[in-house]
Amino acid sequence: MHDKKGNVIKSPDLTKMQAVVIDTRTTIYIPADADAEEARSRYLARKNEGKK
Repeated sequence: MHDKKGNVIKSPDLTKMQAVVIDTRTTIYIPADADAEEARSRYLARKNEGKK
C-alpha cells in the first residue's frame, strides 16, 4: 500500500508581524516594517468592492 503524505501548514510567526485593527472584530497582521494605514485602506477597499 501507499502512504499518503499530509499537508504541512506552517503558521506565520506573529512576533515578527504587527497587528492592524480594522474594526472591533477584525484584526489583520502585516510585516513589522509595512505601513499600517495603507494596509487598513487596502483591506477596506477590497471589502467594499464586493458591495457594488
